Parts: sequence; C-alpha cells; structure tokens
Amino acid sequence: MTKERLYLFDTTLRDGQQTPGIDFSLEDKIQIANMLDELGVDFVEGGYPGANPTDTAFFSEKRTRKAAFTAFGMTKRAGRSVENDPGVQALLGASADAICYVAKAWDYHVRVALACTNKENLEGIDASVKAAKAAGKLPLVDCEHFFDGYKANPEYALACAKTAFDAGARWVVLCDTNGGTLPMEIKSIIAEVIKHVPGDHLGIHAHDDTEQAVANSLAAVEAGVRQIQGTLNGIGERCGNANLISIIPTLKLKPAFSDRFDVGVSDKTLAKLTSFSKAFEELLNRSGNTQAAYVGSSAFATKAGIHASALLKEPETYEHVPPESVGNKRHVMVSDQAGKSNLISELNRFGLNIRKSDKRLDGLLADIKEREALGYAYEAADASLELLARRRLDSVPEFFSVDSFRVMIERRINARNELVTVSEAIVKVTVDGEEFMSVAEGNGPVNALDQALRKDLGSYNAHINDLELVDFKVRILNGGTEAITRVLIESRDGQGNRWFTVGVSSNIIDASFAALLDSINYKLMRVLADEI
Repeated sequence: MTKERLYLFDTTLRDGQQTPGIDFSLEDKIQIANMLDELGVDFVEGGYPGANPTDTAFFSEKRTRKAAFTAFGMTKRAGRSVENDPGVQALLGASADAICYVAKAWDYHVRVALACTNKENLEGIDASVKAAKAAGKLPLVDCEHFFDGYKANPEYALACAKTAFDAGARWVVLCDTNGGTLPMEIKSIIAEVIKHVPGDHLGIHAHDDTEQAVANSLAAVEAGVRQIQGTLNGIGERCGNANLISIIPTLKLKPAFSDRFDVGVSDKTLAKLTSFSKAFEELLNRSGNTQAAYVGSSAFATKAGIHASALLKEPETYEHVPPESVGNKRHVMVSDQAGKSNLISELNRFGLNIRKSDKRLDGLLADIKEREALGYAYEAADASLELLARRRLDSVPEFFSVDSFRVMIERRINARNELVTVSEAIVKVTVDGEEFMSVAEGNGPVNALDQALRKDLGSYNAHINDLELVDFKVRILNGGTEAITRVLIESRDGQGNRWFTVGVSSNIIDASFAALLDSINYKLMRVLADEI
C-alpha cells in the first residue's frame, strides 16, 4: 500500500528564537539552517525579513539546498493595498521559496490586536496569498489562535481557514497559539475543519503550555492534517513548541505512523538524531535535557540490578526502540560494549574502518572517557574527536609544536581620553625544527592568541590563510573559584567548510588555546590528507 507523505516544517529560527535567553546571530542562523537541511525537514522558516538587520541579511540569499526556505510575516494591513504594505513587500522581495503569513483566526484578536473588522481581516488574507502566488512564492497561512477562535466563534475561524485555501494557500496551518488545547479537542475540531479544507492542505502548529504539543501534533495527524510544525528540542516562547526531535522518531519508528506515512528524514539521518540534538544544545551554549525522549543521555540508561540483567540478555525488555536507531546508546554500568560500538560508528563516519577486535580501540575509548570526565564534549566537536582518534589510530603528524604562549591585557586611557582594553599575545612555536616567535594584538585575548599563533607557521601558512574563527562559546562546568571551563570554537575556510573544536581547562585562556590548536591542526590534516 502506498504511504501518504507527511511534511515537516521547522520554525526554530523564528518561533524558537522567542525562547527567553536565545538570540541567534546571522552565523547561528546559517549554521542551524544547514543542520535542518541535513536533517531532512521540508520547510525551514527563517524569520521576518525587514523586521531587523539579522533577518534582513539572512534573507539576502537562499540559505537551504533542499528544504523550502520560508519567510514569515503578517498579512497585509487593513486600509492598505499589498503594494503599499512594507511588511508584505519585504516578504515578496525576500530570497525565499515560500511565504508563511500569520493571520488572526480569533475574532477577539481581530478586534483587539488588529483593530479592524472581520471582513477586512479576511480581505487581507485573500490579497496576501494571491500576492505571494503572483510573485512565484509558495503561500502558507498560519491561522493564529485557531483553536481558541474556533471555540469562541467557529464560523469565523473556519472562514479564515477557508479564505486562505480558496485564495490558493498550499498549506493552511491551524495554530494552538496559547498551548491550552487538549488532544481530544484537537481531533474533534479538525474533523470539522476537514469538511471545508482538505487534510492534505492542513498543518498543525502546537505550543507546549500543557506539555501536550507533541501529543496534539500526532492527534492532528490522526485527524487528517499532513503538515507538522515544530522546533529543534522544542524551544519556543513560554513553555516551548512541539518538539520535532521527539516527533520525527515517533513517525519513523512507531508502526501506527510508520506503516501509513513517509517523511523526508532518512533512516541514515535518523541514526544521527542524538548528535543533531546535542550539537544544537551546544550551539545554544546550554546543557540538554538528560531525560529527553529518544536523545537524552538517560533515555536508554539503566542502573545495575534486575533491569540491567534483563537488558543485557534481551534489550527489548526495557527499550521501546533500539537506541542505535536514533544515534543514542545503551548505558548499563556493568558493560561498555555499546560505547565501543558507538565509537566504531563514529570512526566509520570519519573514514576510519576499524574492526571491533582492534586492540587500539580500548585505548581510544579510555582516552575519550577520561577526557569526558574532565569536561570534554565531543558530540558538538567532531573535529576534535577525529583528531584524537586519528592520533591514536592513524598517526596524524605533528605539523608544529607550541613551546610557550603568553597573553597580556592592559586597560588604559588612550590619547582621546577613552577607556580602552588592549590584548597582546606572544606565541613561540617550532615548525620543521625551526623556532618562531610571533606577537599580535587582538580584540580580546582569544583573538590576539589566534592572530599570533597563525602569524608565522612557516610553510603551513599558505594552507591556513583562509581559516576564520566564526564563533566562540564558553561554558562553566562547575562552580567556585576553581571552576572548569569548556570552550567550543567554530571555524570555517574559504570553501565554506565548517568544523567545531573543544578545549577544557581551569583557565579559560588555556581552554581557548587548546580549541584553537585543534582547529588549525584539523585544517592542516584535511588539506594535507594526501601527503599524510
């Protein structure tokens, strides 16, 4: 039997950015868009073009390869034409494949928030959708507050959805904006909506204020909708949005859905889901939920005892899906075999074909565990992990050695009577038996170190001239005056390649320098791979 297609719409870069404490930079947005493209979602909603400099720059070019790059904004205002509405014009002019309009579907909000008539709101929906189609953009309409609006005035809420569909919207998305609707309500209301708008043109956008967002999304699919909106790790305003990291494996692995539906995420990509989730948390510079469904470090963990004994004999006794199917690993305190299997999978991804019987694996696994105990996190620092593995298994050469480094920070009043802070770094290195000393100033101690380290590496300089430090994140792993610091650095080169490296130390400068060293060595290793 042919399966129906379910479409995944990610709104991490727009709705997710409303999470308290989260503010994506342009580089963050580009990186996350690449992650979502690799994950296999169908739509990547990037934000409001024209609303702020970051989003405007983000929409200056198409940021996805496979997913429909989607701009978000309001339908036209009452009393204005499409041509004279700056917000709509910014959407039409954006380098986007699709436009997702937000339209009020609760007459209470039409009156209070828009201060226009119900008829004017419907006219705005109609005109905006038609303008998107005329501009060659795929139109979507998020019917904001739809379920609360339906409860208050079902005729008008349905009129909003039907107006969008009749105007040519590819997707009419029903939004539980306040997050208070329950699954049984979702199903009964959608059953009525489908009488007016076909299910293969309907989507669901659920918030998690009663921790029902995932359940509501799945209930909506059961009721007939064929697009699900959500965010990575469920981030979003207030209590968050529907968590795509939980929804995707449920659709892929649970027969109630997998027997009936296909999604754009492959089995191979699903097996990297845990890494996606953890890498995203590292980008946010926060610790992930250890008890998160499917991908949490405790999701497949069992303490020693009767459960562990049964689990070792038959994993299905205490696992609802195989942990490897989502890239996670079984954790039983009496055995480390799952850790070795997971490591072999990572090594294969790096192009290192190592057998499980290879004795060097034990030493590498011990190295990794020792470093993780010190605070290293390799889920979001693949470049550092690959370097560690190749040094143990594949003899990466020592391109250069650092003999010493020193950083000085001076705070002073300059000639213009301004208070300034100046950072200067001195680095001594040995390259091919020759000693070099470099001095550089920078915008902060880490930048000064970066400039000094790369100033003179002899014959290797030609290979790192296009190396650029893109992002720098610091996390304090424990409290007190002797806190351990973890530094995550993102780098890129002139070909657009990006990689992450990590350093850990009680000294933030030392941790930063370790991550910088890994970044340069990784770049040299990749460039000079044929010579190694």
